Amino acid sequence: MTSPSLAKLTDDLSQPLDQTALRSVDRAIGELRRGDPVLVEDLEGGLALALSVEAVTAEALEELRKSAGSAPVLAVTRPRAVAIGLPGQQAPVVTLALTGGLDADAIHALVDPTRRTPQGPGPALSVAPAELGTREGAAVALAKLARLLPAAVVAPVRLPRGASAGTWAAKHDLMLVRARDILDYQTHAARTLTLVGDAAVPLVDAENTRVLAFRPPDGGVEHLAIVIGDPSAEDGPALVRLHSECFTGDLLGSLRCDCGDQLRGAIAEIARQGSGVVLYLAQEGRGIGLVNKLRAYQLQDEGFDTVEANEMLGFDADERIYLPAAEMLRQLGFSQVRLLTNNPDKLRQLARCGIEVIDRVPHVFPSNGHNEAYLKTKAERSGHMF
Repeated sequence: MTSPSLAKLTDDLSQPLDQTALRSVDRAIGELRRGDPVLVEDLEGGLALALSVEAVTAEALEELRKSAGSAPVLAVTRPRAVAIGLPGQQAPVVTLALTGGLDADAIHALVDPTRRTPQGPGPALSVAPAELGTREGAAVALAKLARLLPAAVVAPVRLPRGASAGTWAAKHDLMLVRARDILDYQTHAARTLTLVGDAAVPLVDAENTRVLAFRPPDGGVEHLAIVIGDPSAEDGPALVRLHSECFTGDLLGSLRCDCGDQLRGAIAEIARQGSGVVLYLAQEGRGIGLVNKLRAYQLQDEGFDTVEANEMLGFDADERIYLPAAEMLRQLGFSQVRLLTNNPDKLRQLARCGIEVIDRVPHVFPSNGHNEAYLKTKAERSGHMF
């Protein structure tokens, strides 16, 4: 029997690919990263201007108020709300407003835990829940996609009589993006990866290796398949490692994590067994991006563990998705794999995406004196099997 979640995923993947929707979200991501506001339309047709909290200044807030004609509120995720002293929140997004109005300093103190954040919300803070399909929820989801702090300043917009959202956005030189497109973005972007590069790349531990680059239809960052030897579905389930990129561990040799050991160890083990694939996924820092990972490191240096640091920033413990990995495996001709992993969630996620995991192959490396707490958190908080 098909599970409800898998049935929804299958239904999503059967829908026609909306290139216009993908482009609108991609462009809105660029606007947020440049520090410009975007116009967000919620599932009910309501409109609001949204600005990344990282772009907030006194001048930007005043311009937002004038353009929208309303007072902005601050939208944060449930984990961030809990971190600043608002326990018991059930909605995925929480909106915050100060009776005297939000100012830039208050916003940065509420959203950025690397600054000194006040303990507790304080008596002047008004709190309200928001779902993902609202203007506030969609704005936060867009900030996540942009790899910014997962929060946004949101100001409701009431259009002049007779004006449409498109004409008003064009008049004010704003990017218009729909909440539905934001929420569907990752699923649709992973649906059709295009092979754009394929070359032999001899490696130290695996000379017979090819690297294939797959580009998502939104034109975003490519995912890579490191194909070692000549794996074939006819020979049985391929030995596969799903490896999320880690600039600090893979390239710099950071001792804070075990990523570099896992990447090189996977290549060596697959070569030893004859053939297989390492999927190198563009999901730095468990999907939060390199800059936010560096912020998490700062929090870890203050005594928080890996999970706590991500949640302090407003993220879930793990923001990764595995639809791109499943699509790459399908294009490589594999529907069954033996997975090199210690992470039980990867088994579940691949199964949800239609890839059968025949066997879990342990992938354990000794600690180095710097990553003991990191590995302990993986085991105790994330259920990794060492």
